Amino acid sequence: MIKKIGFVGLGIMGKPMSLNLLKAGFEVMVFDINQEAVDALVEDGAKAGSVMEMGKECDCIITMLPAASHVKSTVLGESGILKTAKEGLVIIDMSSISPVDSIEIAKEAAKKGVHLIDAPVSGGEPRAIDGTLSIMAGGKEEVFNSVKDVFEAVGEDIVLVGDNGSGVTAKLANQIIVNLNIAAMSEALVLAAKAGIDIDKMYQAIRGGLAGSAVLDAKLPLILDRNFKPGGTIAINMKDLTNVMDTAHSMDVPLPLSSHLLEIFHALKADGKVMDDHGGIVQYYEKLANVEVKRV
Repeated sequence: MIKKIGFVGLGIMGKPMSLNLLKAGFEVMVFDINQEAVDALVEDGAKAGSVMEMGKECDCIITMLPAASHVKSTVLGESGILKTAKEGLVIIDMSSISPVDSIEIAKEAAKKGVHLIDAPVSGGEPRAIDGTLSIMAGGKEEVFNSVKDVFEAVGEDIVLVGDNGSGVTAKLANQIIVNLNIAAMSEALVLAAKAGIDIDKMYQAIRGGLAGSAVLDAKLPLILDRNFKPGGTIAINMKDLTNVMDTAHSMDVPLPLSSHLLEIFHALKADGKVMDDHGGIVQYYEKLANVEVKRV
């Protein structure tokens, strides 16, 4: 039974997820390079510790990190989890990385008797706070079942997609759908703004039809308020789409729309907007059309 959990990575997503684990009654040990984030969690009842301490003391360790390089150094590095990990430890990597990297880490962990589940999430900061994230997992079914209560403390829709690498592959598919949805919405909003119609009223008119979506409901009000505070940054989503294209190319899967959107992300980066929320994709189209989407 899982009692003590390590959590590595206390960013936009990791901090509220750690809080939800504490609320669910788990003992939680935390680590982040941002000491202020660690101190804030300690005030809420967590214990600070290194990843090597986690390897010795915890039943399960969650990593929520920006890129594969960070996950590899945390798990496989000289001062990484595997240096002290006890046999049977479960590592849940909730980062969004490529299937190739995830499977490599899982194989190295298995040599030490450590289980890895790749379990990236969707839902952004609001659902991380609410504890209602969608979780797509890849790993052995018996290992997945052994940490189901951990997943239930932070998520709502929790699905074991398949073996190692399946969760991160599902996440890549998720990122294609989400980001291209935002891009399509952005084109429509810029067209409507240029035509001079009331965007709020247009939203009410279309949201109940096929154009309605979780993306539309989540992002349109923020765009109208010109609020691009990140729930998921353009930088993170650009990284995800880079992984999408690398994975697709390795399997001879052409993705023309995704590749075009990746170039739009690079244009936004060049324009100084890389740390905006990915709803900020609209700014690329606004610049082309010389119009701003806002409330009337």
